[in-house]
Amino acid sequence: MPTIVPLSAVEPQLVEQLLDAAFEPERRQRMSYRIREGVEWLPALSFAALDDDDWLVGSIQVWPVALRAPEGKAHPLLMVGPVAVMPGHQGEGYGKALMAASLGAIDPAAALPQVLIGDAPYYGRFGFAEAPRGWTCPGPWDPARLLVRCANSAVLPKHGSLGPWFPSDRHDLAN
Repeated sequence: MPTIVPLSAVEPQLVEQLLDAAFEPERRQRMSYRIREGVEWLPALSFAALDDDDWLVGSIQVWPVALRAPEGKAHPLLMVGPVAVMPGHQGEGYGKALMAASLGAIDPAAALPQVLIGDAPYYGRFGFAEAPRGWTCPGPWDPARLLVRCANSAVLPKHGSLGPWFPSDRHDLAN
């Protein structure tokens, strides 16, 4: 059984080593990095998984992002990921435990829709489904891998571009 701890309790260098091992150093070229560029992950929703010897074997980060509608309004979202597990420990339940911890930490009374880039068959078990085809991302991307989780998908804009959500965007919430 994995031990789940706040990601903020883990040395950042160890997290970077884990991400390199799970996704290769070229991971920074991926589109998901462009979506969340310039913002910090959210400590209350980001976790690490430790094995029985207290070694870091997995992590999950959640980021503040926004879907910018064509008229410019920013709709806040939570971007889940990366979900990283050391290659030698994949398939052992660490990713599932991290997803449960992170999604379970989201307050249902104030839940923002969550978005991620991933495989629908895996993330579908957590309530993720394909995002509206009118959503766009920076750089090349596969629309079938852009997934969203929302209690009421009718509130989701049908069109928009994903990017970081900055404090200056918060005035959009009042409009």
